[in-house]
Parts: sequence; structure tokens; C-alpha cells
Amino acid sequence: MIYLIFIAITILSYSVQQSLKSKFQKYSRIPIGGGMRGQDVARRMLSDNRIAGVQVTSTRGTLTDFYNPSNLTVNLSEGVYEANSVAAAAVAAHECGHAVQHATGYGPLRLRTALVPAVEFASQWVTWVILAGILLVQVFPAVLGIGVALFAVTTLFSFITLPVEIDASRRAIQWLERSGVTQGETTAMAKDALRSAAYTYVVAALGSLATLVYYAMIFFGNRRD
Repeated sequence: MIYLIFIAITILSYSVQQSLKSKFQKYSRIPIGGGMRGQDVARRMLSDNRIAGVQVTSTRGTLTDFYNPSNLTVNLSEGVYEANSVAAAAVAAHECGHAVQHATGYGPLRLRTALVPAVEFASQWVTWVILAGILLVQVFPAVLGIGVALFAVTTLFSFITLPVEIDASRRAIQWLERSGVTQGETTAMAKDALRSAAYTYVVAALGSLATLVYYAMIFFGNRRD
């Protein structure tokens, strides 16, 4: 049964990624009024929310956009930073949504940020510990138990990420519509793009949970033996 779940999640993940890629390509060809580029949208949203001290910068890659709370920067990929499009506006506003969360002390974001050191440690070691645990499960089952605990940390992080991302998109859409940066059909397009992006986090969280259950079944199954 668990293998069928893995197959289903893999197919779902591929479908969601392809849908996201297709929509962003489509909406990247549709301009918004006023000629505003991604960087202009970001700076205006920050200003409208009275957030000072946050810099908007350009970063290499595609869909590599992120907000960094440690140095207060909204980092936009090159295709978003310089582009005038629905997709660029949606992404820029979404990342600024995280800046608004940070400025207002949004609880889930604070929790996710607090977990980052633990997640970085777990991510660095979990693959090797899980592998060693499976190989040594009959001799030293505790090793696999440690691996399961490390993987549980990354799974928890995936689920905490969900409300953070969904809320950032909600803030982005509300501001885009309220500010007039997008209107009517373009607002609907921006909402559609961000909804598709949110689905990737949902699928990733479900995949992580299924993997955690699989490793836990191996661990607890061996203990019963």
C-alpha cells in the first residue's frame, strides 16, 4: 500500500510541477498596467505596508525568489526582477508577503525561522543516518530510530511551511487588488499562479509524511520482531 502512495505522490508532484511551469510561462507573457516590473511591485508593496530597511535585490536562476529575514532582503530571480508581467507581479508580491509577516510577527513564520538551524542539521545528516540505520537495523536499531527522528524534523518543517506560504499568497493577492497593480482578469491570473505554487508545497509535505511513515514502519516493525 505504501508503494502505491509513493507512486501516486510522484505522479501528482510531476503534474503539479508541470502545471506550475506552464502557468508561469503563460502569465509571464501577459503585462500589467503601468509598466511596473517585479522590483517596482516589490518596492511599492513594502512602502504601502510601511516596511523600511528591506532591500529588493536580483538573484540568479528561475523561480529562485525568496525573502531572507536574516539580512532583510527580498531576492527576486532575474526573470521576475526586470519583468513586467502578471507572473512577476505575483511572485514579487508573494515574497513581500513574507516581509510583511516578518514585520508583524506572524506566528508560523517565527516558528519556521526558529526551526531552521535544526532543519539544516537534520538535512545534512538524515540521508546517511537513515542509510546506515537500514543496513544495521538488525544489529543497532537505534541508529534507524535517530534517522526517523531527524526525518521527522524535516517533515514538521514542511507542514509548518504550508500556512506560511498560503498566508503570504493571501496577503499578496489582497494587496495587488487593493493597490490596483492588478485588476479583474489579471488579479485572477495572479491568484491562479500563486495557487499552483502553493500546491507544490502541499505535495512536498505529503511526500515527506509518506516517507516518514515508511521509515517508521521499518523501525517499529523491526522492534516488534
